[in-house]
Amino acid sequence: MYKIGIIEKIHDKGIQLLKNSKKFEYEIIDNISKNNLIKVLPKFDGITLRVAKLDHPILSHCKKLKVISRHGVGYDNVDIKFLKENNIKLLITATANAVSVAEHVMYMILTLSKGIVGYDKMVRAGEFRKAVNQLTTFELLNKEILILGFGRIGKILTKRCIGFEMKVNIFDPFVDNKVIKDFGGKKIEDLNSALTTADFLSIHMPLNKDTKNLIDLNKLKSMKKNIIIINTARGGIINEKDLDYALNNKIIFGAGLDVFENE
Repeated sequence: MYKIGIIEKIHDKGIQLLKNSKKFEYEIIDNISKNNLIKVLPKFDGITLRVAKLDHPILSHCKKLKVISRHGVGYDNVDIKFLKENNIKLLITATANAVSVAEHVMYMILTLSKGIVGYDKMVRAGEFRKAVNQLTTFELLNKEILILGFGRIGKILTKRCIGFEMKVNIFDPFVDNKVIKDFGGKKIEDLNSALTTADFLSIHMPLNKDTKNLIDLNKLKSMKKNIIIINTARGGIINEKDLDYALNNKIIFGAGLDVFENE
């Protein structure tokens, strides 16, 4: 019987699949500290992984490990070199959360553009009349969104933005213009120029040597003062110190982050 280590709980339907099979036994691991993973993972043949990091010091103890199944698309939290050297398979769930991420982007866009958090606090404090005059809000109609990366999430997000009658610009050097046009978007060749006109920026690209600190202070200073930046891709694509400076000095309007460089 194969032993499966589930690092952080997955959906009940996934658990049920393992329960119904006579080939597997499983254990849910809630404590994802490095010391605990080194201690408990060596007994497993397979691992399911969400956000925990599996680096060389952890994996080197996993002598029985045959496969890692990543709950998501990215795999920068796994030591790929070690997996290749030890013939350990890596699986991803390509379409598992694409809709959820795109909807999360829309949630953050609406929350920030409508001042939801500020209004909620002021209404609860009995200061509704002050909120009307103090908080800045705006519509999405005819606003320009620049989407960096046109994979599964970028495509789904494009449809939702068009539903709000937004103008959708796409920067992705690896996607043909016709594909973007068929989705109702406009392909952008010059990123620096596009950043100067966007009202919203949403990031959907991997973190690598080309995208590390892609959005830095110089680019932030080139943007509109009313821009809202959303990052649900990977921490490190935006230079967080530069973003903090830009927010505190009102260089940009707002930001919604679902990821951080150090998580």
